[in-house]
Amino acid sequence: MRYSVIIPVYNRPDELRELLDSLSRQTRKPDEILVIEDGSVERAESVVAAFRETFDIRYFFKPNSGQGFTRNYGFERASGDYFVIFDSDALVPPHYFEAVDRQLKTAWLDAYGGPDAAHPDFTPIQKAISYSMTSPFTTGGIRGSKKNLGGNYHPRSFNMGLSRSVYETIGGYRISRMGEDIEFAIRIIDHGFKTGLIPEAFIYHKRRTNFGQFFRQLRFFGRARINISRFYPSELKLVHLFPALFTLFWMSVPFWWFIHQLPGVLATGALLLFSVLILIDATRKEKSLKVGFLSVAAAFVQLTGYGVGFLKEGWKRLREPKGHQETGVNMEYPS
Repeated sequence: MRYSVIIPVYNRPDELRELLDSLSRQTRKPDEILVIEDGSVERAESVVAAFRETFDIRYFFKPNSGQGFTRNYGFERASGDYFVIFDSDALVPPHYFEAVDRQLKTAWLDAYGGPDAAHPDFTPIQKAISYSMTSPFTTGGIRGSKKNLGGNYHPRSFNMGLSRSVYETIGGYRISRMGEDIEFAIRIIDHGFKTGLIPEAFIYHKRRTNFGQFFRQLRFFGRARINISRFYPSELKLVHLFPALFTLFWMSVPFWWFIHQLPGVLATGALLLFSVLILIDATRKEKSLKVGFLSVAAAFVQLTGYGVGFLKEGWKRLREPKGHQETGVNMEYPS
């Protein structure tokens, strides 16, 4: 099995350097790496050049079109049997490809995804954001579990692999931004390919480094979920409404106090209970009270950001022409 790693990059040369350094420490190294620069101003060509003696690595520069179409650019030029996609803000533990190779030889998957985790060197805010994005209290833990409570496993492109036959059968991404990996996974499953989670194939995903960036990213994710419903209306599930309902609920608490003391007390108590549960769970998992408190804030930022984006894009969809679809190619991804 030959593995081709595909990494889209946009103005992140320092993060790319860290990712390539982590890939150089693999117990089973990938067979080739393709770095595709998506119209960056801060180019990473010199970073790639520093690893030419370590890997079979190639660098490409193209006009900006978004991460989905940039991954397609890599698919078209990859020579491997299996394509592995990483976001540039990832760190890959040394056992990653060994774990993937073992899984595919034991129980084949046409496409897989892996979890994300918080690296010990992450800042407290990064650890809190990582906790929030993987916690069952925020619905983040639904996908990244062995029981896979979300049904058929939908891999996400920050840490994803697919066989060449999948790409040759269904083609690449149809959306470049605004839910491109969700649409791609739906199409993989609809064509009868077998997908699954490989728990041992986790990465350390840096995500955002402050709550302002995190909010903007999650607001975009909320918009993306509505965009997916433009392509697949049946994919809008009840669970996707939770962040929007949560946002409306906590914003309405002052109103309940104004109406009557009892509903105000009950609403405030529910938010406090939710916060305490996150505080206890995050503190236990991260072994840090500081990260626990920051995790409470991260959960509110995550759910509110997603909820605001979901409601905004949902309102937009109600007023737009029937059949409108958005590829996101002309949208700026939040930084």
